[in-house]
Amino acid sequence: MTTTIYGIPNCDTVKKARTWLDQHGVKYRFHDFKKEGLDKAQLKDWVDQAGLNVVLNKAGTTYRALPDAEKEGLTEAKARKLMVENPSLVKRPVLEHGGRLFIGFKPDEYAVIFKK
Repeated sequence: MTTTIYGIPNCDTVKKARTWLDQHGVKYRFHDFKKEGLDKAQLKDWVDQAGLNVVLNKAGTTYRALPDAEKEGLTEAKARKLMVENPSLVKRPVLEHGGRLFIGFKPDEYAVIFKK
């Protein structure tokens, strides 16, 4: 079963998730948003599955640094465009495992996902 974790290597939450996976012997592929970018179709699928409010990280410094004009009237299409242009706007990590999507990192949730 393929497991892919998406994020940015210097993100503390991504580091914690990757450490958890490594410590529990979970084989995974890491997709670095900064180097590999973010696919529009995949992002749309994530938003369709989890909802825009879950995928878009409004608490992060990248979102707060956006000009107010970018944040005003934020439609789903506009938010997806911003996330593709600026993958740091995606809440991290994003984990795909067994055809399912998990956003954020909670050790207890990962333990259930991987039955560890």
